[in-house]
Amino acid sequence: MARSPSQSRFRLANQILEVVREGRFEVGHHLREQQFGDLLQVSRTPVRAALSLLAEHGVVEARRNQGFFLKATPEELHRFSLEVPLSADQDLYSDIVQDRLADRLPASFTQTEIAKRYDVDRALLQRTLSRLVDDGLLERNAGRGWTFLPTLDTGLALQNSYDFRTIIEPQGLLLPTFRPEAAALERLRIQHLYLETHPRIGTVDARQLFDTDAHFHETIAGFSGNVFLLQAIQQQNRLRRLLEFGGYVNRRRVRDWCREHLAILDAVAAGDQAAAAEVMRAHLTNAYSAVPTFEDKVRRA
Repeated sequence: MARSPSQSRFRLANQILEVVREGRFEVGHHLREQQFGDLLQVSRTPVRAALSLLAEHGVVEARRNQGFFLKATPEELHRFSLEVPLSADQDLYSDIVQDRLADRLPASFTQTEIAKRYDVDRALLQRTLSRLVDDGLLERNAGRGWTFLPTLDTGLALQNSYDFRTIIEPQGLLLPTFRPEAAALERLRIQHLYLETHPRIGTVDARQLFDTDAHFHETIAGFSGNVFLLQAIQQQNRLRRLLEFGGYVNRRRVRDWCREHLAILDAVAAGDQAAAAEVMRAHLTNAYSAVPTFEDKVRRA
């Protein structure tokens, strides 16, 4: 789903805030655009836009010809958060997924049928359907219409998936070819600290939560140096996306898995792959026990 410039600016501003909190910067600290650009792997222009947004909220001070300087105290930073505005794309995406989970949408449908159901313009609908295809939830039929792809829609399939992941993900951490990347570890840390310390975690979009979770597991699998292991985790993420999309009702569990992910990152950064594997195994066990069944999700929707 294409994000609006406004959404991107809000998300980048939140990432900058996490760097500032984690670094325990003092009031008056010079927030250099190039440094944030290098750390977050973006150019200086979006960093400048994000810092300008923080200046609008009084978190930083923009000084003419000098740059940006931290204005908020640590206590103020702890209480402050920026809510990323939702887009119409996100609303429609969520509606389609939740309706499918509740069996209010058939497995296959035409674009005309779904456009009539949601009363949205053609461009918005096309963007959303394309994103659902990109996310591995839909495929275009050979003739007309669209079909939802298979997912983990039974209790046995879900259990088999977690059993499979519990076997291969910890083992991937123990392979002699395992090579973590420091920059990628730091980016994951920032993303997870943002969620773990979020004062209103219940307001965070479910897609962002799932994407953060899935990206973590795929990145760790990628460090293994084994392309087949990475492909297997990517496939599992595609299968569980639909079922688990609405599985973040228990936001306390979100904080828990963030802490578990951070513990794995700490062990990997310390070079203790055995400890990281043990935490990963426990994490997947905890995750399976917290995932609602397909039948529970249908009753809730």
